[in-house]
Amino acid sequence: MALSVDRYRSGLIEMDRSERSKRFESTAAVKLQKVYRSYRTRRRLADSAVVAEELWWQALDYARLNHSTVSFFSFDKPETAASRWSRISLNASKVGKGLGKDAKAQKLAFQHWIEAIDPRHRYGHNLNFYYEEWCKADALQPFFYWLDIGDGKEIDLKVCPRIKLCQECIQYLGPQEREQYEYIIAEGTVVHKQNGNLLDTNQGLEASKWIFVMSTYRKLYAGEKKKGAFHHSSFLAGGTTLATGRLTAENGKLRSISAYSGHYRPTNQNLGGFLAFLEENGINLNEIRVHNSMP
Repeated sequence: MALSVDRYRSGLIEMDRSERSKRFESTAAVKLQKVYRSYRTRRRLADSAVVAEELWWQALDYARLNHSTVSFFSFDKPETAASRWSRISLNASKVGKGLGKDAKAQKLAFQHWIEAIDPRHRYGHNLNFYYEEWCKADALQPFFYWLDIGDGKEIDLKVCPRIKLCQECIQYLGPQEREQYEYIIAEGTVVHKQNGNLLDTNQGLEASKWIFVMSTYRKLYAGEKKKGAFHHSSFLAGGTTLATGRLTAENGKLRSISAYSGHYRPTNQNLGGFLAFLEENGINLNEIRVHNSMP
């Protein structure tokens, strides 16, 4: 009888332990869910803040450029000499952004300034065909007004049809977008700053070309070139650079570097500065094929 009572009590204790264990697990699960939901909410808010910041940057930049080009012009109120120079300096300041940080920094080539100050960032190479027509016409209207609204809106050049002009718009990255293309050098290899992936230009399309820029803050950005959509001017939104060109890499190891960019037209001096930067950060230059700038 005593043995049965002990077994009964033991069973109750075991049941109590099991019940307490279930309650503990349930409480822990509820707490974990609350923590996760809280984290998810904060994550969503953080993501929303990032998106809002990016959209605000783009909207502000677009508004400034648009105000300084098409929308600013009015036939009813002729532009004064003072306001004209103010508008020009505003546009130029964007192209020369970062120049004060290094005297060796390079601005966009002159023919691509027009791309940077265009609110739509249409490919500068294409815009220049229409710019030449505007010069020949000796129009009294500002170029972008003439092109999109004024006397030149019906002009459609064979060398660059209007549909091509409108389709080929260069992507200009904002501060948050730019981070997706940033690379750092770690232990002699080039890795993506955010995800740690090794730079490998052999992935993707066989004929793809990879381009890079180094900002005046000595930050390295690289990505796949897409003609008429993503060029050297994309990385820094038309800002100045210390070095630009093309590169190839395999599993984080640089294989070749070419100082070539139609937008910035880098010099051998720019290339030399970039090579010095690589060597300072542990890159073995003997393993890299170096091609000087185009004559």
